[in-house]
Amino acid sequence: MAKHVVNGATLQCSCSMPTGIVLPPPPPDAPPPDPDAPPELPSPLPPMGTGPLTVLPVHRMLSSNQPAANIMDHVPLVNIPSFGMCISPSSPSVISATSAALGVFTPFACIPKTPAPWTPGSPTVLLDGMPVLNDTSTCMCIDGGTISVVAPGQATEIVP
Repeated sequence: MAKHVVNGATLQCSCSMPTGIVLPPPPPDAPPPDPDAPPELPSPLPPMGTGPLTVLPVHRMLSSNQPAANIMDHVPLVNIPSFGMCISPSSPSVISATSAALGVFTPFACIPKTPAPWTPGSPTVLLDGMPVLNDTSTCMCIDGGTISVVAPGQATEIVP
């Protein structure tokens, strides 16, 4: 069974730059990079960038003394934080930064773009007329990332 997600839950984006990674500049005599090649990152990768979910107390329900979330808590930079640097090759910002760097892959600041609600939520438990958010739900970013719940923010309340 899934856990109910609350304010302060830890989120992670699949297209955020792993924490602690600094891409070295290419050597001056290096050939130009292949634009179709994926970025080369060290292995093993540290965890992707994470951030806290912010749930405003508009739903008027607490779960483990924190405001409870529903699937509509997906507003960028209000509910969903920036995850540091975006490395999605389909992000217009990353494409522009890479183009400005003459083809050298260049991550850019993450600005989440999440127009659709979290899916699937818990359809049998409603909060303000919408399914509550559980820790198996995901939210898609237009730039290609999948935002998931790493830690729900509480460990006692379970939802079907």
